[in-house]
Amino acid sequence: MFNKKPIETTKAATGIERIEQLVREHLSDADDETRQLVVAIAGLLASVTHVDRVYAQAEQAHVREVLGNVEGLSQAGVEAICAVLDQHGVEIAAGSSQQYTRALCELAEPELRREVLQTLVDLAAADGELSLAETDLLRRTTNALALSQDDYVAAQSRHRERLSVLK
Repeated sequence: MFNKKPIETTKAATGIERIEQLVREHLSDADDETRQLVVAIAGLLASVTHVDRVYAQAEQAHVREVLGNVEGLSQAGVEAICAVLDQHGVEIAAGSSQQYTRALCELAEPELRREVLQTLVDLAAADGELSLAETDLLRRTTNALALSQDDYVAAQSRHRERLSVLK
């Protein structure tokens, strides 16, 4: 009736979409499966760092270290991904972690999934305490990764003194 042109809107990339873009850009020589694994791990890192609502400096340093160990990922790539995790970590953590664990189950052997679980437990303990919220998330993640509770207990055993429920 008023002959108005529709307003064109561009959808801003979500946090995880931005991570996907950065992984494609900074791991351009990697195959699709490797890139999917890195995105899934980044999503799980965000989930663990934000479940207790405190993203401590020790956790930030641990995330940088973990991402720095990704073969082929430059320091610039690590910093770019960390910047997105800093800015959009809550959003990424609030998303469905099922997509991350599903990708790991489909693409990774059990040994790599155990290594990822150990990394997540180490990250949760990096601030000096394993909170109830963190242990609950880690136990659910263990199940979602098709790992056993024995795998979780083994991963957590190095940090037993940091369990908040024991304090």
